[in-house]
Amino acid sequence: MMKKIAIGQAGGPTAVLNESFVGFLDEINQNVTGVLQGFQGLVEGRFIEMNPSVRDHAKASRSVSGAWLGAGRYTMSEADMSQAVGNLKKAQIDTLVFIGGNGTMWTLRALSKMAARMNVDLQVIGIPKTVDNDLAETDHAPGFGSAARYVAHAAHDMSKDLEAMQNFEQVRIIETMGRNVGWLAAASGLLKVHENEGPHFICLPEQKHDAVGLVEGIRMAIKEYGFASVVVSEGVKLDGGTAVGKIVKGREVLGGVSEQLGDLVEAELGVVARADNLGMNQRASQLACSKQDRIEAYQAGMKAAVLVREGMSDVMVMFRRAAGTKYVYALDTVGLDQVVAGGERALPEWFQKAPEAYYDWLRPLVREGDGEIAGSSASAGACHHPKIGSMGRNLEK
Repeated sequence: MMKKIAIGQAGGPTAVLNESFVGFLDEINQNVTGVLQGFQGLVEGRFIEMNPSVRDHAKASRSVSGAWLGAGRYTMSEADMSQAVGNLKKAQIDTLVFIGGNGTMWTLRALSKMAARMNVDLQVIGIPKTVDNDLAETDHAPGFGSAARYVAHAAHDMSKDLEAMQNFEQVRIIETMGRNVGWLAAASGLLKVHENEGPHFICLPEQKHDAVGLVEGIRMAIKEYGFASVVVSEGVKLDGGTAVGKIVKGREVLGGVSEQLGDLVEAELGVVARADNLGMNQRASQLACSKQDRIEAYQAGMKAAVLVREGMSDVMVMFRRAAGTKYVYALDTVGLDQVVAGGERALPEWFQKAPEAYYDWLRPLVREGDGEIAGSSASAGACHHPKIGSMGRNLEK
């Protein structure tokens, strides 16, 4: 008997989120039900039948940013979960597939447990998606490579712009996404070749940051190079304080630490400091989209369809990288319990201490073509302050 399958997208969109959606549709090769507007749509019973004409429309959006089904953030209560499972049962849906990040995997596991308590037989499968790269139990997740490519190019270009404009302004503080992890912020140094190039400092949320020491480091950079380019993750806390942000619909939305640091630099050093938040283009830009990221996002969707046919449940598709210098990976599965237990995956300490190792790991994920990426052998500039990482090398010409 053919299963009735529903698929949804949740959380913040990425440049390749629809690739996974279309990959699933292509491989499953049967009509499925789409869940509109993520988990809120699941609670409200907002379904769309993906008949051939609707599928064709969805496939036309394969290389478009955003989420064809609609995504967004929605925190489900126990009552919501019971309602969602009831809606699935009423629609005679046997399988639920969702594309998303940490919150999505947590919710899928909770929905599976709710279905068991309600004696509803429900197959549950997760497809990974995140620009922060903070999902546990996978080498990386689709969406990250394109976001990292964008950040690397933006930080390099903005630093070069500042170098040219140093007689007008001397400091530029570039804020990236990342919340509690520094994968994206660290990627900002990928294109750096020479010591005088920015970014001169990269502030990660995994590290402690002394404001006085940081300002002094910036002063020394200005003295040596004429300008200072700083990258700071949105989750960075100065002097052990709290992250800068606001509450939106009950959820903390981070942003503003670049302005906080910029004001401090201007007050202490008497120079012009510009705060630049890279904003939503980090996760949505098609201009910087990585071809490898597209390929892997599509493959993740295909793999989920295979898992549906094989009867797997309570699992997430994951990427396993083989050891060695050549980039070789395989798609595998991991239990949702393990993913949830792993929490937010921080940038490992060895990558923080050895940025060249991180950039070697990152380079295959951000490439545009099928060939190898050329890298410079030039080393990064020395760190001006022991609590600040100074990272850099080359992406591709």
